Amino acid sequence: MTTTSSIKTLIIFDSYFGNTNQIAQSINSGIDAESTIIKHVDEVQPDDLIGVNLLIIGSPTRGFRPTEKISAFIKKTLPSDLKKMNTATFDTRIALETIKSKAFRWMVNTGGYAARAMARQLTGKKANLIAEPEGFFVTGEEGPLKDGETERARQWGKQLYDICLKSPAN
Repeated sequence: MTTTSSIKTLIIFDSYFGNTNQIAQSINSGIDAESTIIKHVDEVQPDDLIGVNLLIIGSPTRGFRPTEKISAFIKKTLPSDLKKMNTATFDTRIALETIKSKAFRWMVNTGGYAARAMARQLTGKKANLIAEPEGFFVTGEEGPLKDGETERARQWGKQLYDICLKSPAN
């Protein structure tokens, strides 16, 4: 089992209006480890994945899926880089029950959210998904985040880190 200080965590995110960035920062604060790196997807280099024990990827939901930059990052990442790596995905989204239009609500319910799509991409490359994809809620297309979401993200980060500590892969 790995000691607390040796779990290397990489949080990669994309953000349009700052909400997904806020959630990524909150997840990072829940992990509270010296070896955590948080990067916007534009800043990530292939070598950043070397030695990572926990990879967390986040995106706003755009058109029922992650941003093009996040999808492209996952697509170009080699399965050998992700094989058996502990991973988790999150997105920012509008809560289904707050959508007034029945037609749009049906479209969102049918189309889904970014976190699940990212999780499918990662597991297709043999990554080890350690938690169900998570969604954090915004009050409108541009936000802000709903009350309590940053604290919920902090707690989720702590849970992910604790799961990773117990993982036999570490």
